[in-house]
Amino acid sequence: MDINDIQKILPHRHPFLLVDRMEELEVGKRGRGYKNLSINEYFFQGHYPGMPIMPGVLIIEAMAQVGALVLMSDPAFGDVKPLVVGIDKVRFRRMVVPGDRLVTNAEVIWFRKGIGCMKGVATVDGEIAAEAELTFKILKNGELS
Repeated sequence: MDINDIQKILPHRHPFLLVDRMEELEVGKRGRGYKNLSINEYFFQGHYPGMPIMPGVLIIEAMAQVGALVLMSDPAFGDVKPLVVGIDKVRFRRMVVPGDRLVTNAEVIWFRKGIGCMKGVATVDGEIAAEAELTFKILKNGELS
């Protein structure tokens, strides 16, 4: 799945689209995507000048976007949007810097009655950069409650 396919599924756009390509996708179960990071990324300009690192919250967002692609690629879901409602067991293990390729894996742990949980793991060069469990709710027809 390339960036054009991703943009047909996810509502995110630059600068908040944090997945360039999906390498693997088992619809409704798991997927692997990546983001190539250059010094030109907007967040490197201010986090931190002289020692640019990717903010941890954006690594978690990349996990959530890969997870959303896993779910939203399933035609059975129709026009839905997953919304992150909880983040647990977060661990940051290494810095992500310009020139890195952030590889993000998301796997659905459980899903029932419109709520689910997925495990996200982000790596750089095979080394874990961050991991977390994300709880999500499926929103249908623009519902916000």
